[in-house]
Amino acid sequence: MLSDIHLSSITGLGLLLFCGYFCGQLARCLKLPALIGYLAAGVLLGPSILNILSETQLHQLEFVTSISLGCIAFIIGSELQLASLKKLGRGIVVIILAESLIAFALVAAGIYLLTRNLSLALLFGAMAPASAPAGTVAVIQEYNAKGTLTKALYTVVGFDDGFAVIIFGFAMAAVKVLLLASSDSASFVIFRGLWQPLREIGLSIVLGALIGGFFSLVIRKTAHATNRLIIIFWAILTGTGLAERWHLSPILVCMMVGFLFVNVSKAYITRDTRAPLQQVMGLIFVLFFGLAGLHLDLTLLPNLGITGLVYIIARVCGKFIGAWFGAYCYKMEEKIRRYLGFGILSQAGVAIGLALLVKQELNHIPGAETLGIQILSIITATSIIFEIIGPLAARYALIKAGEIKGE
Repeated sequence: MLSDIHLSSITGLGLLLFCGYFCGQLARCLKLPALIGYLAAGVLLGPSILNILSETQLHQLEFVTSISLGCIAFIIGSELQLASLKKLGRGIVVIILAESLIAFALVAAGIYLLTRNLSLALLFGAMAPASAPAGTVAVIQEYNAKGTLTKALYTVVGFDDGFAVIIFGFAMAAVKVLLLASSDSASFVIFRGLWQPLREIGLSIVLGALIGGFFSLVIRKTAHATNRLIIIFWAILTGTGLAERWHLSPILVCMMVGFLFVNVSKAYITRDTRAPLQQVMGLIFVLFFGLAGLHLDLTLLPNLGITGLVYIIARVCGKFIGAWFGAYCYKMEEKIRRYLGFGILSQAGVAIGLALLVKQELNHIPGAETLGIQILSIITATSIIFEIIGPLAARYALIKAGEIKGE
């Protein structure tokens, strides 16, 4: 049994890369996005089947996931040119607000009707707005999708998590007041709950802008493609590292670096800078989704139960209705109204991170520990479902919108 062989984490990473490549090719043969194959390779080598790496070894490899996510966030930011955003108009802001708030409301209502537990309903609702940008971006990159729906997807998945953190702050503060039921501490709890997400988002933007400004100055003086790639990874590693050190959002920081760069640089500099990074994105996607698969434990799926099914159905409906409503209000293109909701279903890292935070916070409140465990268990299980259906739905949307050539 492979589980009895003690592989080093580096050897395990090499095996993951090898299996991920062939599983990705198999997925393409089956007309599926390659990232489904990468996830499958991780699941095959992970705790559900072969279990070749221990929890400690997976923890040692978390820096690879962080760097990969930083690269993906940089790519998202570098696609957000102000000229393109102006064409999409204020409707894109309304879409982000609508799909996040309606997903929150429908999930909270569904869980409350099922359990009659307001605290549990609010916390599950707070999980719903968070998306996983990596899945959508991987599909866009793999199929070289281009068009207004593609631009809208980049924008929505880029800013989704920032707004999700704000909604979570409100919900967590309200739940603490409900559980503590103490008027003396209520005002402090609410203030802290609102201040933390606003601080995280604000400082993340400032840090990203500072790194992005310096990056843009240096890259102008850098001519060779290899040297440009070195500078790009300097910016991504620095942004990700400082964000984790100061408990900020690595996604927002690296996205801001790319956003500032693309909007202050000339078109040819942007094109020549992105080119070397695009050449290694295939490797980054194999590692990122392979490691994501290693963390997926299929034995958690039985934990879904009726609560998990309600969460999945209500979140999908909320994302679809919210995206359609926001696009309809501003009379955006028909294909954006009809298909944007398909591209924003992925959910993984941020939602699981928020669920972990809920568990940590509720551990300090007597009698609330079981709520945190229940939320973490169900969100982890539903993330497995969303990581599979999210990329498939995004591919479907881009094909139907005519933004994937040859399909």
